[in-house]
Amino acid sequence: MAEATFEAIKFTSVEDKDFGVTVRKRVNEYFKSNKISKLGDYRIWTKVVVMPLVYFLAFGLIMTNWFSGNLLIFYSLWMVMAISLSGAGFAIMHDACHGALSKKRSVNDFFGALVLNLAGGATINWKIQHNVLHHTYTNIDGFDDDIDPGGIMRFSPHQPQKWFYRFQIVYAWFFYALLTFSWATYKDFLQLDRYRKKGLLKGQGSTFGKELVKLIILKIAYYSVFIALPILVLDVAWGHIVVAWLSMHFVSGFILGIVFQPAHVIPETEYPLPDKNNTVEGDWAKHQMLTTANFSPNNRLFSWYVGGLNFQIEHHLFPNISHVHHRSISKIVKATAKEFGIPYNLQPTFIGALANHAKMLYKLGK
Repeated sequence: MAEATFEAIKFTSVEDKDFGVTVRKRVNEYFKSNKISKLGDYRIWTKVVVMPLVYFLAFGLIMTNWFSGNLLIFYSLWMVMAISLSGAGFAIMHDACHGALSKKRSVNDFFGALVLNLAGGATINWKIQHNVLHHTYTNIDGFDDDIDPGGIMRFSPHQPQKWFYRFQIVYAWFFYALLTFSWATYKDFLQLDRYRKKGLLKGQGSTFGKELVKLIILKIAYYSVFIALPILVLDVAWGHIVVAWLSMHFVSGFILGIVFQPAHVIPETEYPLPDKNNTVEGDWAKHQMLTTANFSPNNRLFSWYVGGLNFQIEHHLFPNISHVHHRSISKIVKATAKEFGIPYNLQPTFIGALANHAKMLYKLGK
């Protein structure tokens, strides 16, 4: 079946285009004057080595059967895999899929696919959902897939209300924990078909048939390595292996979910809609400022683990700049926003950001 043609939204820039021009000029000057590459440096390459190494070391210890008699150690090693997988997703895969890890596309593609495949996910779907739809049309209902939880929750005031949304402040956290589990099971197939219907696969230079074959092979390989092989090799009841695998996904998914959501679904951010001409009033850069928020900027350990994604504003304005530079350029962005009278949404702590997100869940569920 032939693909449709995706109808992109246009951003008008009548009055506020100067902010985007100015902030880009100033950030570019920062890198030029300091003779710094916008790509990742030793700080990210340390993570490229350490985080996957911890993941594979934990899985390797599991597969040795040394700890099969000690279920506490057995489950703990799966939790180590979960924490390192989330960290690798934040700090390695995210930069790589944005082309910000290396100047070589092959290197970016390799590390992006490596980490995402370890979570059971397909790279092409993630790039369309995140790079194309979320980054371009942030918080625009019907375009930004990140605020479309499939009718289970309500992430935009423009989405229809359902009676059970009043409880989403309670059950949302459970569904956040299903994030990587859904990648490993059903979500990729649903997304691939949806993106085919929207005509979005063309922009990635691929076809539905080609990606479907790759997806099936990926899922077979993934389940063979992380489910079938442990069941065949380990001296542990298969039920424990399945439960440990599920627990690994739940922990990893929960970590990812609670970091991404407080950056956009909060009371301070806006949710614009396109007009009948498929146009959103305002410059794209200003749109990112109005729909995005930073949090916990002074916690360097937290920022290290989440790959600088607590500096979401800088990341959304400059998605092709590695996260290792976010802290430095945030000073430029914040000062420029103040100069032009544009909000710079910021929560001082991560706990405060989560509480703010919970307020929005409650507000949208009422």
